[in-house]
Amino acid sequence: MKKITLLILLFNLTYAQKDNRKLVWEENFNGKTLDSTVWNYELGNGCPNICGWGNNESQIYTKNNHKVEDGMLTITAAYDGTQYTSTRITTKDKKEFQYGKMEVRAKLPQGKGLWPAFWMLGSNISQVGWPKSGEIDILEYIGKEPGQVFTSLHTQDSHGNTINTKKTKIEGIEEGFHLYAIDWNKDQIAFYVDNHLVYTFKPEVKNENTWPYNQPFYFLINMAIGGNFGGPDIDNSVFPQEFSIDYIKVYQ
Repeated sequence: MKKITLLILLFNLTYAQKDNRKLVWEENFNGKTLDSTVWNYELGNGCPNICGWGNNESQIYTKNNHKVEDGMLTITAAYDGTQYTSTRITTKDKKEFQYGKMEVRAKLPQGKGLWPAFWMLGSNISQVGWPKSGEIDILEYIGKEPGQVFTSLHTQDSHGNTINTKKTKIEGIEEGFHLYAIDWNKDQIAFYVDNHLVYTFKPEVKNENTWPYNQPFYFLINMAIGGNFGGPDIDNSVFPQEFSIDYIKVYQ
């Protein structure tokens, strides 16, 4: 009985410690435009350095394929008969975080060829490059595989077709808004969808090749079209499609 009581107390203490974390940053998209002190645009097709954004993607990123309205960011993927366009934004050098709970409330688009994502990259990427910088994919969805979401990590040890990934089937995930989150500390990164644990990354050996997650990371939001993961087939009849973000929150 004493052992059981002790375990309950330890569980409650751990849970309380998590609950005691404070909200250190939130983005509620309350203005009429993106806050330039927080967000950067990444424009074009990635050329000349990483044409197709390193994934053979089909879209060009612009400043015009999104809106901030009614407390929400909406990215629109469009096709005008000759060119696919979308928007990609980051918080690089402006809002970067190491450890904590990061969450986003988002509504997914639908259609073959669409590839919306909410993810993070290591702040040292300009110095060491990818994948040595590390990547955390909190949410990835591809329209060709409806009813499921992907949570993944990319490191020097495993990247591209990474082994550190989980595909989770969730019926009706395209309907309405859902909560996607990570809980990240010095030992592991746990992934959640609607507060349900779906995947935990906790390598036994931690070094620069397996665990670049001991530094600040920044956020990225985008909706790619086609590419190695989202394509190759694209259903042109579905455009335009919207990827909506209600809020982002960080607790530490």
